[in-house]
Amino acid sequence: MKKIPKKLKVAGLVANTSKPYCTQYIQEAANLLVAKGISLLAEIRTAQFASLKVETVDNVRNLAKKCDILFVLGGDGTILRVSRGTAGIKIPIVGINLGKLGFLTTAPSEELESAITKIFEQKTFVETRPLILASGRPFGAAKKQLAVNDFVIGRVGTSRMIDLEVMVNGVYLTRYRCDGLIVCSPTGSTAYSLSAGGAIVSPEAHVFTITPICPHTLSNRSVIVSLNSIIKIKYLSEKVNGFISSDGQIENNLMDSDEIIVQKSRYSLYLVHLEGDTFFNTLRHKLNWSGSNIQ
Repeated sequence: MKKIPKKLKVAGLVANTSKPYCTQYIQEAANLLVAKGISLLAEIRTAQFASLKVETVDNVRNLAKKCDILFVLGGDGTILRVSRGTAGIKIPIVGINLGKLGFLTTAPSEELESAITKIFEQKTFVETRPLILASGRPFGAAKKQLAVNDFVIGRVGTSRMIDLEVMVNGVYLTRYRCDGLIVCSPTGSTAYSLSAGGAIVSPEAHVFTITPICPHTLSNRSVIVSLNSIIKIKYLSEKVNGFISSDGQIENNLMDSDEIIVQKSRYSLYLVHLEGDTFFNTLRHKLNWSGSNIQ
């Protein structure tokens, strides 16, 4: 974990432009940042959506290259999109939650002003989260996909189960007969994998979680392996076409005998947190767990 650079000169602003109510928060964030004496750039769709009179950049990747810090207004989905789009650029991301859960965000929208003040007062830290990579030749075409949370392999347009053979570091694990399979990073353990019965994993644990979706064999459970593992998944369903999705946002088709390799990416995500924030505090709050701390 590290601090944000003391001298912030340029901030970037990108937001979820699919929800009309986001406009007021985008404008508020822009006004607060300009009031701090910082130069402000915005992704062009964000600027047009909120009628911001600032310099614009055509996409989030080029925006990140010109900034010292990036403010992302939206939910986890927006942060996932921005994180993949800026992969390889070491820029701190401040997430302001305008969505539902917001596991990856820095602060809720009602604490926007307070969060910006704390950032400029250096009352924050930056947490590094690994991205994961899937590669293969689905339908005969070489493909590579990045993900923050997970890769999901499933079936297209049918209720029939699919067969998936899984190997870890060249060693046979098992052949799943199931509705699908989730391979997630530590960050993704609180996403789809959790809904499918996978374990909650601390971001500090360098592991993959392999979770079958509705497996036919009831003894099939989540398997946790090192994040340095090479996971090979072979799609073995002749009559049912499948897909592999990245963070539920990017999808490529699969057919019988296609193989996918999942491994840790060389890229990372840099999330800004406020002082005192912890993963376990976030869990209790976001998942509405009962109980209190013992003082």
